Amino acid sequence: MYSAPVADISHTLNHIAGLSTEIGEGRFGDLSEDLVEAVLEEAGRFATEEIAPLREAGAQAWRDTGRRRSDHATRLERPVPAVDRGRVGTRCRGPEAFGGQDLPQMMAVAALEMWNSGAMAFGIGPTLTMGAVEAIEKHGSDELKATYLEKLVSGEWMGTMNLTEPQAGSDLNALKAKAEPVGDGSYRIYGQKIFITYGEHDLTDNIVHLVLARLPDAPPGTRGLSLFLVPKILPDDEGKPAARNDVFCHSMEHKLGIHASPTCTMIFGDGKFGDKAGAVGFLIGEENRGLACMFTMMNNARLAVGMQGVAVAEAAYQKALAYAQERRQGRAADHDGEGMAPIVLHADVKRNLLTMKALTQSARAIAYSCAHALDMVRADAERSAFWQQRADLLTPLAKAFSTDVGVEVASIGLQVHGGMGYIEETGAAALLRDARIAPIYEGTNGIQAIDLVMRKLPMEGGDHIGAFIGELKSDIEAVRGSNLPGIGATAERLDEAVFALERATGFIMTALADGRTESALAGATPYLRLISLAAGGCFVARGAVASTQPERIALSRFMAENLVAETSALSETVIGGAESLAEAAAAPVGLTNLTRGYP
Repeated sequence: MYSAPVADISHTLNHIAGLSTEIGEGRFGDLSEDLVEAVLEEAGRFATEEIAPLREAGAQAWRDTGRRRSDHATRLERPVPAVDRGRVGTRCRGPEAFGGQDLPQMMAVAALEMWNSGAMAFGIGPTLTMGAVEAIEKHGSDELKATYLEKLVSGEWMGTMNLTEPQAGSDLNALKAKAEPVGDGSYRIYGQKIFITYGEHDLTDNIVHLVLARLPDAPPGTRGLSLFLVPKILPDDEGKPAARNDVFCHSMEHKLGIHASPTCTMIFGDGKFGDKAGAVGFLIGEENRGLACMFTMMNNARLAVGMQGVAVAEAAYQKALAYAQERRQGRAADHDGEGMAPIVLHADVKRNLLTMKALTQSARAIAYSCAHALDMVRADAERSAFWQQRADLLTPLAKAFSTDVGVEVASIGLQVHGGMGYIEETGAAALLRDARIAPIYEGTNGIQAIDLVMRKLPMEGGDHIGAFIGELKSDIEAVRGSNLPGIGATAERLDEAVFALERATGFIMTALADGRTESALAGATPYLRLISLAAGGCFVARGAVASTQPERIALSRFMAENLVAETSALSETVIGGAESLAEAAAAPVGLTNLTRGYP
């Protein structure tokens, strides 16, 4: 059973991401270290005792009772007390004016990690609602804020994100949903959206859909998208749900994982509900500027999805460790007792478990550091531009590397279980299935790598990535000067990793400057893993220096001497792999030949 790692989370927040420093400088008002610990302890208790039991119970309920009913509603039965108390997950980040605590983003992502470790299918609900709150708070009218924010912050209502359509996956240029102005300030929305998480359910009194659609005179492409708030049930003058809107769930997907979260095909404006066809919607922000508004929600969601990767990795590590301590097989040199040894004593299992823990901690450090940068955009007015660039740089790492780690660690966890991992009763396979969606949704990890290379590295002419690498070198020097017992060759291995990162970064920047875009893009995915391993290794080492605890020193050394060496090979792939990729794809047995004759 999952147990929230409050000590590791607190350590990462305070000593790697920098929360304790900012609290000491008074950047977060009355927030104190004692309050932080109290919030983390309660969030951990709730995740451990009340959310974690929902993981299998919710999945089983979905298999047994999830269905489309005659009134086009989807039913998802869960233990009501746990769901009701789970609504507090949206309060910590919400604005105080609407019932929230307005805590730093770092606290919110810490809560999200624990929610999602407990049950990822549950945790994604508060994730989307938090994103909706931020989009409405930043771009919505005062009337929309007054009507919807308090209910969303309290968790009485839940939010969704409606982007994807059947003909448009990640390409938002191809969206066709329509919006027609009525003349009274509202709009009528028509169209179909797919893959809508929590698009329909019975868990809250209302569902607030944020929908991208086109006005009749909108320009083509993404420049013609507007964002609309479309409630499932239209509120009355007192803000209470009153009239059913013309939006419904047409069908639900049968998915590989996260079974207990409904993923819906939504129909807007089919005439099944309301006094006339067309779902009533309200403009958020300006007409034809919807993508900028939606990016507020999407950027929040990308970091939150990264936390899902960390969360599943943590849950998989705990499950694998518990199994390895109980399962007995063969003999081991460290085993003093009679009979077979616990498999945790075997060298290969030790390596697997330490790899799981090190990758999880490095991904957690990157994601929390991204949250720190977002907090500092608001808290440090003099350097807000710098911190926005830092958040922009770290967001693709937090999303892509962390979710790749979630899949990798969950797969290793299944391996530790051996044949039993392939059996449903252990739950190891379920974690791997849950993890697999995270590299796909909220912008595939390939898109994150493209964004990193094409948009984030060139910021400030490359000065920002240069400054970031300089900070990593400072971490290495801190390790070198620490004289920590047992630190081994950590500084030397991290030095090599950062050197590999510098070489690869220089190659990509030169390729972009020379107009060799394809050469840069060919190395985008290996470059993202390279920078993440180098940064993650340095961050874990930063935490070891700050704590001087033997277990954190040992983990930092293990990562530096066992996992970070991959950076040298990744650098060679970035620099030298483009030509071989192009030639192999064009070869007689390559992609060009295989796809010849297809549109």
